[in-house]
Amino acid sequence: MADTKPVLVVTEPLDITADMVITHLNRHGVPVARFNPADLPTGELTISARFGDRPASTSVAGQLRTPSRTADLEHVRAVYWRRPVWPAFEHLDVDDARYAAAQVRHGIAGVLHALDGPLWVNHPVRNAAADHKPTQLAIAVRLDLTVPATLVTNDPDEAREFITAHGQVIVKTLRWTPYERDGVGLTSWAEPVTADEVDGSVAMAPHLFQARVDKVADLRVLVVGRRSFAVRIDSGLLDWRKDYSALSYSVVDLPGRLEMALFACLDHFGLLSGSFDLALDREGEPHWLELNPNGQWGWLEEKTGLPMAASFADLLAQGDNPDDARYRV
Repeated sequence: MADTKPVLVVTEPLDITADMVITHLNRHGVPVARFNPADLPTGELTISARFGDRPASTSVAGQLRTPSRTADLEHVRAVYWRRPVWPAFEHLDVDDARYAAAQVRHGIAGVLHALDGPLWVNHPVRNAAADHKPTQLAIAVRLDLTVPATLVTNDPDEAREFITAHGQVIVKTLRWTPYERDGVGLTSWAEPVTADEVDGSVAMAPHLFQARVDKVADLRVLVVGRRSFAVRIDSGLLDWRKDYSALSYSVVDLPGRLEMALFACLDHFGLLSGSFDLALDREGEPHWLELNPNGQWGWLEEKTGLPMAASFADLLAQGDNPDDARYRV
């Protein structure tokens, strides 16, 4: 009998990473319904959910339909929440656009959150909770990971004292945020900062200051379920994201204690996957930098040959029978 329990893949149209996972799901024979919330106003996405109007084996019944797929909401196996784009309703005035956008978010997200126990990789609410760097730092400390001295403050005097005490310090954003100037998209990097550079503008918002690790390389670790993939990145750059052409990659084995700590970190947040960034010092000690609950990894599979996409597909195919009910929402 053909398997009819679909995996929902929620992402933007040009998502090569999602394509890689879907290719492996197709090999498993698992039906996939891929959609983007931005398609709803165009009529290319419809969703109908019923609650309480007929006897049913589940609390929600209905269908999600795209031009090529129909998925029964009662039978969703897993939801792969990748990089969805929400509609902006730019043709409407500001108030109408805000109203319509709220209905889409609460309609689509509300229905998906109401489903009876599919596996989420990862649930957006849990992604959001795990995305706070101060929380990540506190959990890393509790897990006895090596964490660089860090200060989050909007007090210029405290910032100057911290920099003076620790010598080489970097400043980085608490969260990456889309930013444009004169129509040009900009991004932010980890940058060195001196006490003399701290001025009154720091008081406008909290900043993250961190003692600089005397590193020789970076470590990116992708965890999928209970599989970890660790890649050493050599670049000579403070922030390796600045120049991908300068990077070289090598697959490494994680020490068992570190791997278990990273698993425990994801368990704390109720996540099944996440990308961790660590800095390796001259003694080979890994220093915690951050967790990206929904980080990119596709280029690492291309560079190393590690079976990352296949591992995501295996996990999603497992679906609504996970080993731990904490990952079913």
